[in-house]
Amino acid sequence: MQKFILSLIFIFCGYILHAQIVVSGVILDSATKEPLVSASVFCQNTTSGTYSNKQGEFSLSLKSGGYDLIVSYTGYQTQTIRLGDSTKLQVLMAKEDKSMGEVIIKSSSEVPDGWNKYGEFFSQNFLGSTLNASKSTILNPQALKFYFSKRNNRLKVLADSVLLIENRALGYHVRYQMDSFVYYYNTENSSYRGYSLYTEMEGNDSLKNVWSLARKKTYEGSKLQFMRSYYDSTLQQDGWIIDMLDENNAKKFNKVKNVYDSGFYNLVAITKDSLGLDSMMYQVPTGNFEIEIYYPRKISVTYTKKWPEKEYLKKMNLPKNIPYQISYIDIKDWISITENGFYYEQRNWINQGYWSWKNLADQLPYDYEPE
Repeated sequence: MQKFILSLIFIFCGYILHAQIVVSGVILDSATKEPLVSASVFCQNTTSGTYSNKQGEFSLSLKSGGYDLIVSYTGYQTQTIRLGDSTKLQVLMAKEDKSMGEVIIKSSSEVPDGWNKYGEFFSQNFLGSTLNASKSTILNPQALKFYFSKRNNRLKVLADSVLLIENRALGYHVRYQMDSFVYYYNTENSSYRGYSLYTEMEGNDSLKNVWSLARKKTYEGSKLQFMRSYYDSTLQQDGWIIDMLDENNAKKFNKVKNVYDSGFYNLVAITKDSLGLDSMMYQVPTGNFEIEIYYPRKISVTYTKKWPEKEYLKKMNLPKNIPYQISYIDIKDWISITENGFYYEQRNWINQGYWSWKNLADQLPYDYEPE
């Protein structure tokens, strides 16, 4: 009976692999219940976006996988909705609390002419310092406000409108709704939060071919590819090796012999409603299965099919003949990975090493598929 149920699971998984999900809903003012017209609706880090109509209604067609739906409207608080079983939504938008901006201004001093002083530094830590980043431009830097705190030796950057970014290396226009960017000079650590919507740049066939090759090259060895390889159980075939820090030696990493061991990995199957079975199954986001992974100690993730970029080796003072890309990861708690490489509880995942060098200019949308 157990084998029969598992067979049915994978039959249905194969069917759902090519499924499309339609997400629709209505966007209303939370106080008046009046519809909000032309509210921005998009799935974070994808090419899928739209605007609400005169009735406040919207509809999006998505590939199966996990998504965060971002809803924004001028003067209202942005809503982030993790898409679950319900694909018909009523989104109630609350007016924005302007006093929050006043708190930030009081705790830090805005830097006059901040872009001229910090623009290059910000771009290197936000877009990156890779080849892709060198071909990427923020088109409206005047939207950025720079605040420096002497007490905390910290630079904070906010945006008063959506950032418009042109990535000529990958052929994308990116609308980035930035929550914040923070850089701590004492520790040389930076972090940024926000939401990306991608649209394809226009170009002739020759240029489109260049972009296609650049995207494929960027995808190979990326965190997005790693997540999909783990989901598809193809880590070894795709060139990935995972090592975990030795329990008794803080300088030694040991190869993880079975990355699908139940101590590190769980398969969360399709809902029983989808199968019509009375078996024990879990609720999942878009009718598909997901996996959960967790490692109790730091891991190194090695991609064996590609050399690191020369600029990375130079910046990190590493030998020029290192043939692999190596990243170090701390996973604070279980994370869930979906079919398209999206993963939940992203704050539980902390990058060091090669992936931490890759920033916005080297990110691909979750609905990207290599040709």
